[in-house]
Amino acid sequence: MQTSEMTAKIAEGNGFIAALDQSGGSTPKALKGYGVEDDAWNGDEEMFALIHQMRSRIITSPSFSNGKVIGAILFERTMDGEVDGKPTPQALIDRGVVPFIKIDKGLEDEANGVQMMKPMPELDALLTRAKGLGVFGTKERSVIHSANADGIAAIVAQQFEVGKQVLSHGMMPMLEPEINITSETRAECDKIMLAEILKNLDALPEDQQVMLKLSLPVVPGTFDPLVDHPRVLRVVALSGGYTRPEACAELAKNRGIIASFSRALLQDLRASMSDAEFDASLGSAIDEIHAGSTA
Repeated sequence: MQTSEMTAKIAEGNGFIAALDQSGGSTPKALKGYGVEDDAWNGDEEMFALIHQMRSRIITSPSFSNGKVIGAILFERTMDGEVDGKPTPQALIDRGVVPFIKIDKGLEDEANGVQMMKPMPELDALLTRAKGLGVFGTKERSVIHSANADGIAAIVAQQFEVGKQVLSHGMMPMLEPEINITSETRAECDKIMLAEILKNLDALPEDQQVMLKLSLPVVPGTFDPLVDHPRVLRVVALSGGYTRPEACAELAKNRGIIASFSRALLQDLRASMSDAEFDASLGSAIDEIHAGSTA
């Protein structure tokens, strides 16, 4: 797929984006959910080798390339690894799946009701390497915990600032100012964040677009102005702590938003499954999430 084909697939594709981007801090939890306990490895290299095996198994499963998964977000180590003897991004492209890379390096401590992204001094080098491997876009996460207008304005501004750096490398930024779904002021957070995102979108040049990865809103349809905005290629949703059935039900209430789930996609997969059992379980999850994304 050329860049133009990837752009069209993400903009118009009838499917969803898989998030396979658990990083160092969340990898032990992801492995435990997969049925691999902490005593199964010694040190980070063995741990990352095990999570790469899991991701390779997902990517090579027949159900993953049935057309319902249109994109996948990778952790940096996964991007640098191989699947089926090919660089992971190329293995995805060969299966009709558009590759993205998670670029943030974690979160700062909470201040003004939000957690900003930590500095990324090596971002330009990472973007150059990712682009060379055929990666289409990026994803960057920060978190909003309460309806602090100054904090939300700062977090959205930071997201767009990094997004512009990504655009300068000819890549598509997926901005993810996540709202904590347990926040007592979640509905107000939705409104403040929407206004800040619209302000920043309107300031972009006419020939630039970004993607948005957002927590599902309290009031369905709240993010319709983002879905319809000419500077937005696609709006996707994280599961954010919902179970898969809950996330899919909420997703289906929101026009034009597709899933980009991680835990909700992988929660039923186990290392002990046979390949047939693994593919059947993955396929069932993919079908459910696809239905929620296309309802």
